[in-house]
Amino acid sequence: MTINLALPFKRQMKIAIIALLFCCVLLVPARQAQKRQPAAKKPAVKIDDKALRQADARAGDWITHGRTYSEARYSPLKRINSGNVQKLGLAWSLDTQTNRGLEATPIVIDGVMYTTGSWSVVYALDAKTGEQLWKYDPQVARSYGARACCDVVNRGVAVYKGKVYVGALDGRLIALDAADGKVVWQITTVDQDQPYTITGAPRVVKGKVIIGNGGAEYGVRGYVSAYDAETGKQAWRFYTVPGDPSAPFESPALEKAAKTWTGEWWKMGGGGTVWDSLAYDSELDLLYVGTGNGSPWNQQIRSPQGGDNLYLSCILALRPDTGELVWHYQITPGDTWDYTATQHMILADLNVGGRERKVLMQAPKNGFFYVLDRATGELISAEPYVEITWAKGVDKKTRRPIENPESRYKTGLSVQKPGPLGGHNWMPMSFNPQTGLVYIPAQDIPGLYTPDAKFKYRPGAWNTGVDFSPLKDAPPSIPPGHLLAWDPVAQKERWRAQYKMMWNGGTLTTAGNLVFQGTSDGRFIAYSADKGEKLWESPVGIGVIGSPITYEIDGVQYVSVMAGWGGSFALVGGYALTDVNTQNVGRLLTFALDAKQSLAALPKRPMPQAPPIESNATAEMIDKGGAIFTQWCAVCHGAGAVGGGGLITALPMSKPEVFKMYKEIVLDGDYSSRGMPAFGKWLSADDVDAIRAYIIKRRADLIGK
Repeated sequence: MTINLALPFKRQMKIAIIALLFCCVLLVPARQAQKRQPAAKKPAVKIDDKALRQADARAGDWITHGRTYSEARYSPLKRINSGNVQKLGLAWSLDTQTNRGLEATPIVIDGVMYTTGSWSVVYALDAKTGEQLWKYDPQVARSYGARACCDVVNRGVAVYKGKVYVGALDGRLIALDAADGKVVWQITTVDQDQPYTITGAPRVVKGKVIIGNGGAEYGVRGYVSAYDAETGKQAWRFYTVPGDPSAPFESPALEKAAKTWTGEWWKMGGGGTVWDSLAYDSELDLLYVGTGNGSPWNQQIRSPQGGDNLYLSCILALRPDTGELVWHYQITPGDTWDYTATQHMILADLNVGGRERKVLMQAPKNGFFYVLDRATGELISAEPYVEITWAKGVDKKTRRPIENPESRYKTGLSVQKPGPLGGHNWMPMSFNPQTGLVYIPAQDIPGLYTPDAKFKYRPGAWNTGVDFSPLKDAPPSIPPGHLLAWDPVAQKERWRAQYKMMWNGGTLTTAGNLVFQGTSDGRFIAYSADKGEKLWESPVGIGVIGSPITYEIDGVQYVSVMAGWGGSFALVGGYALTDVNTQNVGRLLTFALDAKQSLAALPKRPMPQAPPIESNATAEMIDKGGAIFTQWCAVCHGAGAVGGGGLITALPMSKPEVFKMYKEIVLDGDYSSRGMPAFGKWLSADDVDAIRAYIIKRRADLIGK
């Protein structure tokens, strides 16, 4: 990954100082009272199995995560179209009172919008006016922020038979009454003594709530579970990697998978977490599940004698009644680069080679766009949608990538494309059947992979087996991104909209020949779906990573998107802020034709005082501290300690007295209730002294003294 550690001095200082102020969500308890507004008039009782199967019949609503089970994020609405989209204006907005990432796809049913914010908070709103009907805060302990590799985000809810379902960051699955937000039932889906989290949106299939979890970087074993939507009773669970082979395997599929692993992988969890993508074909009665990376990333540690390591980085087709595996396709056998297959999957019918094919499409992290037969898992095609260096292509006969031998970083530094953030990350793509194009939030970012020669498995800590210390002196550049219009039949790019920065939001496409996307530099944009012409743009003031939806009420079509900068790149790439002089205030924005509301300016940041702190540390000690910080701390506090993307503490700008408390904070966990874990099991007092010396040096660099 390319990290900017050498920005001009004044800009680095400004970024670090401003970023410090974003830490209030960790320093001040953010739990809010459950303020009850008038109950929702129509509590979504009509959303049953038939309604979900026939979601297209409710053209004015958005009743499930991808609008329909196919997850195409295509709307047949066209009152807003390429001919009049320039008349869009703000209809209403809601301040979520959060300063962390907003990733949810809202649900709209019978005029009520259900969505989530950071820390798994659920909102029910009047979709016409934005009036809050109710709000539910699951009161997630802030200590769980330390377990969330990629911010305290949530991607949304599911709605079924009058209930709203949310997966909380701490691993609970909670059913709420859609009318008033009161808890109907809640169950814990994980072992909370292990570092599991939930950030993904649940789906409901045949009366069962489907949910996965995250935590592979910390050393967990992945699985996906189904729970009875009425009672919360567990119906089935499918583990994505085999456990200890001395114990009975949970299924024949796992017994088969164990033959593709070596060593003692189960002692380090194995990974393969199901942290995002799901889709369902009601005709074939197949539930499609995307699985994640290995734990640790580095296969030499995880599975020393190699092997495919099933079912990492796979698309699984399961029977939703039982969780039985029907077929699998492994995107990246023996993954060692964090090339997950948890990216968005779309189901469509395409004319391929002169015949209609029922396909599943995915643009996973590894850079190849896959088209599979969704009935059998047969590979139809796979071609690069971004620049790829780790492999030369995908062999159609073996269905495997043709790897470049040096790409596995067995002995030293290897620079590969894509990097661990992928050619496409979690932000959903969309498919327009009119144009035949898929619209992908693509990005061009390399990865620096070096084996960690000193690796020791540390339960609950960041366990990748990769040495990140080379990133402390990374070149000063911000990786670019683009909106890619991809032809899945010809496997070719048709057009692109280039952006200066990666980590742009998900996409929505409509029958009005439109594609909508929010950007990391704080814009919400509409393009023509066929040619990619930019037709409309609205500044929103802060980076957008969420995915838009559209719906219709009383003959008026609306387009909504959640705007709030965050996620893994925001944490590591702390410099990438839209405007370092403003606060990262989360908002839900809704637009309509001829609407005239104005968006209030984001509040400005005062500039804190940062007097210099004396240090007698040697250059050797500072260099050691930089390496330790990059390996252990940068994932949350930002590369170069520039401040976690404005989301959490900018360490160099801490108050002087904080530098006197480093051992208590870092080793003893005095700030654990604020999301800062104790590292006493893994770091020494000398390590902490070195980190402090490095941070003091960074402070001097930033203030120019």
